[in-house]
Amino acid sequence: METADFIHTLDREGVLLAAAAEEAGVDAKVPTCPDWQVRDLLRHTGTVHRWAAAFIAQAHTSPRPLGAEPGLDGDELLAWYRDSHRHLVDTLTGASPDVECWTFHPAPNPSPLAFWARRQAHETTIHRFDAESARGGTPTGIATEFAVDGIDELLRGFHARPKSRVRTQQPRVLRVRATDTDATWTVRLSAEPPVTALGESAGDADAEVAGPAAQLYPALWNRAPAPSVHGDRSLAALWREKSAIG
Repeated sequence: METADFIHTLDREGVLLAAAAEEAGVDAKVPTCPDWQVRDLLRHTGTVHRWAAAFIAQAHTSPRPLGAEPGLDGDELLAWYRDSHRHLVDTLTGASPDVECWTFHPAPNPSPLAFWARRQAHETTIHRFDAESARGGTPTGIATEFAVDGIDELLRGFHARPKSRVRTQQPRVLRVRATDTDATWTVRLSAEPPVTALGESAGDADAEVAGPAAQLYPALWNRAPAPSVHGDRSLAALWREKSAIG
């Protein structure tokens, strides 16, 4: 996917998030994030939007703290979220393709601008899913190509970092397969951070998590049950217990 595609997705998903949050109400519980109400979701996501935009707009080349969440609530909070989202979209749209700034995981990206457009598109899509879970009803669909990219970012980006807690005492192999595409990932687990490669391993995997990409994507972000698990189910349970991103 191109940077412009990610920005377009980010734009759409943030609008959907705000609409679902408004319909649910800020007091509503978020079933996919049991400790949160909708107000927590809006405060968090809007703060992340502003934090991400600052790296691009101000060309920060080193990490910066996320910053304090606002004390706003109700209609004022919704308006603040919409403004935060629009500021991020406009910042990415107007940025130079050559902008240099800090990024935080090793998933392959052609530039910092591409990194932040991709990262915030996925951030917003997952939290849109959260907002729609609070509203109830059928969630908005996720395009297969975008879901495949999100799985790849999670496996080869986030969980390639030393922070990943998905580890096993003995080497194990988890396969992730999107059954509606030819996308497969081999995740090698050990006492070190996971090492993920595209494609199948030469030998058998200890477990396989499989299903359509649009179902695997939220499942791997622990927003939905895994569509299908074969082999050692304890590896799928390990993922659910240890894979949360802090």
